[in-house]
Amino acid sequence: MDVQDKARDPADVYDEEFVPALFAPWGPVVAAEAGVREGDRVLDVACGTGALTLAVSEIVGPSGQVVGLDANPAMLAVARRKPEDIEWREGMAEALPFADNSFDAVVSQFGFMFFEDKPKALFEMMRILKPGGRLAVAVCDAVENSSGYNAFALLLDRLFGKEVGDAFRAPFRLGDTSLLQALCGEVGLGDADIVRQPGKVRFKSIDSLVSTERACVWTLGGVLTDKQFDRLLREAETALKPFVINGEVIEFDMPALIVKAQK
Repeated sequence: MDVQDKARDPADVYDEEFVPALFAPWGPVVAAEAGVREGDRVLDVACGTGALTLAVSEIVGPSGQVVGLDANPAMLAVARRKPEDIEWREGMAEALPFADNSFDAVVSQFGFMFFEDKPKALFEMMRILKPGGRLAVAVCDAVENSSGYNAFALLLDRLFGKEVGDAFRAPFRLGDTSLLQALCGEVGLGDADIVRQPGKVRFKSIDSLVSTERACVWTLGGVLTDKQFDRLLREAETALKPFVINGEVIEFDMPALIVKAQK
C-alpha cells in the first residue's frame, strides 16, 4: 500500500474496493428478499455509499421513491456523487426521521451488526413500514462459514494475537440464527424469517484484499503499524494462496443471513 492509498478517505476505500469485491452483488438479493416492486417507496438503512440503494432504485423505477440513510456524512458525500434520483439523508437507525407507516419496504445490508441498539433499530424500521410493508436486513454469516476470511482471521490471531483477530471478526458477530431470532423476539418479531443466502468475495489480488481490510475503519483501521502490515502481507501470500484463481484473483464464499418480516 503506497502513501496515496493510505491517505484515501475510508469512504472512498469502501466504495472503490469493498463495493465491487463484496457488497454490490448483494443489492438485488436483499431487494428481492424484501419483495421490492416497481413504484414502491423504499428506505435503505445504513446505506453507506449506496450499493443496495442503487439496486433498489433500478427496481422501483421513476414511479417509485428511494431514500438512503446513513449516520456517516463521509459515506453520504460519496453516495451523492452518484447520478441516480435518490434522496440521501443523514440519521441514526435507532431514531429514523420518518413518520409511521410511510414506506412500502425497508432494507439494510451489512450495517445492522454495528448498530448500538439493535432492538431499537428493528423497532424503528418496523414503525415506519406501512401495513403489509416488508423488511429485509442482511448480516454476515459466521466467519467460520467464509473460508477465506476465516483463514485471514486465524492468520491475524497467529501474527498479532486474538485481540487483533477479533477486531477483524467484528462484522461477523451476528452470524448466528438463534441470536438474530432473540433480537427479533425482543421487539415482537417472533415470526420473522431468517434465511441464509450464498455469496462470494472477489478481490483482484491478495494485496488488494489485505490493503483494503487494513484501511477499514470498522475492523483493522489504525490497528496495524506499517511494519506489522508488511509482515501480514508477506504471510497472507501463503495463508490465502488456496483461494487464488486465475493466477492472481482471490475468491471465496461469504454467505449472509437475512432477517425478513412483514408488518
